[in-house]
Order: sequence, then structure tokens, then C-alpha cells
Amino acid sequence: MAINTTLNTASNAYFNKQFYDKKLLETAKTRLVHASFGQKRSIPRHGGKRVEFRKYNLFTPDVDALTLVEGVTPTGQSLTQSNVEAEVGQYGAYVEVSDLLDLTAYDEVLADSAELLGEQLGTVIEWVTRDAMCATTNVQLAGGKAARHHLGDTEKLTVDEIRKAVRTLKKNKARTFTTAIDGSVRRPHFVCICSPDATYDLQNDPLWQDVSKYSNAEQIYSGEIGRLFGVVFVESTEAKVYRQTVHLFPKNGTTTAKDTVTFARIPTESEKKYLSVPGNEIYLDGDMLTIVSYDEATNTLTVSESVTYAVNTAFYTDDAGMPDSKYRERDVHATLVFGADAYGVIDVDGSGTMETIIKPHGSEGSGDPLNQRATVGAKVAAYTAKILNPLWIVRIEHTVSA
Repeated sequence: MAINTTLNTASNAYFNKQFYDKKLLETAKTRLVHASFGQKRSIPRHGGKRVEFRKYNLFTPDVDALTLVEGVTPTGQSLTQSNVEAEVGQYGAYVEVSDLLDLTAYDEVLADSAELLGEQLGTVIEWVTRDAMCATTNVQLAGGKAARHHLGDTEKLTVDEIRKAVRTLKKNKARTFTTAIDGSVRRPHFVCICSPDATYDLQNDPLWQDVSKYSNAEQIYSGEIGRLFGVVFVESTEAKVYRQTVHLFPKNGTTTAKDTVTFARIPTESEKKYLSVPGNEIYLDGDMLTIVSYDEATNTLTVSESVTYAVNTAFYTDDAGMPDSKYRERDVHATLVFGADAYGVIDVDGSGTMETIIKPHGSEGSGDPLNQRATVGAKVAAYTAKILNPLWIVRIEHTVSA
């Protein structure tokens, strides 16, 4: 991902890269919650873009097979391995600064730009890691519901849901964390990353123990808010929320069956992106249709079969919580409970660290003959995240209080 954001009118005369690197990293770190707990692995420089995690598969306990017969040598067992591969990607953005802004601005625009870029890149890296973690197949739906679209207002995050997740991790023999990020010793624990909305619901329980009530002075994680049943809770504003992707009404109804519909409003960018993919599912009154094409110029969708519809009948996706009478679906939050080494974060030769890149006025040579443009940029040269053991990470899906 690369974004070019152009300012028309600042710079700072001081090009102290160490200062700007620090500014960038300090801001980015406030966003990095999901990325903090993974097993860290670096690919050596010139070692390619892919890394392979390998592990030995456990032997199957079998009393009959392992019972020895006197004087008889048993058949030997074979070692087997499983592997997970991941490929790194690059992320970056920059701001263009004019010479006039350099001359007239009141603020230290380079420092401010580094701070803004740190927040932007930190959020992107957080999303990359979060989405990788949420790809776990170990899913727990609140209230024991069978599907995401069955989650209604009562299926919130509760102490019982946390206990169920802990039980699952223990049964799957997930490893606990025993040290903090800085290496200090902590009591064995699992980690839970949740949204502020999820925290709000959970803290109503009298069993909740917030950080201020800890019985000893353990080192706490950044963003740590409490502990419950051997789980340390860390809050993130970037926790995953599953929102309905498309919810649109026709501009005009029709009683004559047709395979096209023109929408009453312009779709959002995320709606356009979804509608533009042939084969994606779209629903009408509970019936599933397949998208054939979408014409952005006319705001018209073509579907796989002819249908009739009224102006107050929604075309929608069924990818969030329980719908209302107009098929508007509730947001569903994802709370992650996991053990040590459940996932990995990967870079190349330490390049996951963010880098500030400053190009002063005139650095383009003949490309900037009047020394009118400077840029301040930030880049993560190589980074990705990958689940290593899906049984050691539980995704709890639930709704939240209004």
C-alpha cells in the first residue's frame, strides 16, 4: 500500500532523522496491540520474501499400541512435521511539503507529519495483524448461536464466554504467556484483546479485576485493563468489527421480473468494491442472488436471475448480526483469546521497524529545478502476520451494548 497525500502550503528547517524516527515510532506504538504478542521471526536479508514455520506433530497417545509384549521389540514411530508459510508485504505513505509552506507555516509540519504517518502506518500494521489473527477457524459464537447472523442484542461478551474460551484453550493444550513484552516474569496467563465496547459489557461483572486492584506490582502490558480467570485483558480501538457490507434500496420498484436494479443512493466505497466483484452474494427478502456485474456510471446492479421488488425492499449482504425488519444487520465484535506462539509476526532483517524518509527541497535535482518540493515519508519495508496454531486462538463473536 502506498498513499500520496499532498499539502499545498510546511516544512521544518531541522532535518534530524533520529528525532523524526522516534516521533514516528512513539506514535505507531500506541496503535500496536495485536502485533505485540506474536512469535517474532525475521527473514535474513537476501533470503526471499517467504518464511516457513515448522513444528513436529505430537505422537498419538494409545494405551494398546504402547503396551509392550515381553521380549518383543515394537514397531518404531515416525517423526512428522507440519508447516505454515507466510509472505511479507510493504506499506508506506508520504506527504509533500512546498517551499511556501516551509516559509510561512507556524507549526513544525515535519514533526506533525511524522506523527500522523506513525498513526496511519501503525493502524495499518495493526489491521494486517488483527485480520490474520481473526482468520482462525476456532470460532465461538456468544450464547451458543449457530451463525453470525443469529447474534442479537442479548449475545454480548460475558464472563461465561471468557471461561468457555479458556476451557477451549486448555483442552487444546495452548501454551500460556509467562513473561511480559519487556521480558519480566509474570504469572502464567492467556491474553485477550477486546474493543472498548466489549470491555464496557464485561466490566459490569463483579468478578472483574481491573489493574488498580492487582495484588502485586506485576509489569503490565501497554493497554492492559484487567484480569479474569487467568486471562489478561488488553484493549484495542482497532479490534475487529464485522459490519454489514451492503444495504441498499432500489430507486424504483418493479412488478415485472428483471435482473437489474438501480439504487436510490450512491453506494459507499466499500459497497462499490463488493458490488464490483462478479460471483459475490447479494440477498433480496431472504433469497440469495449472485452478482453478475455493477455499472458505477448508472449505479445499476445486474444479478443472476430475474426478480421483482418494491422501493422499500433492501438488497443486502448477510455478513453481520441479526437483521431488523429492513434487513439492517447489527455490528458483531470479535474478541480474541489466545496463548503464546498462537501466531507469528514476520519481517526481513528487522525491517518491520518503521523508517522515516525525508527528502529536502531540491533533492530531486532537475525534477525540482526551483527547489519547491520536500517530502516526509514513512515505510515498513517488509511485514506480515500468520496464525501458527489455530487451536491456540479463539475468536469470540458477540454484539455490544448501545
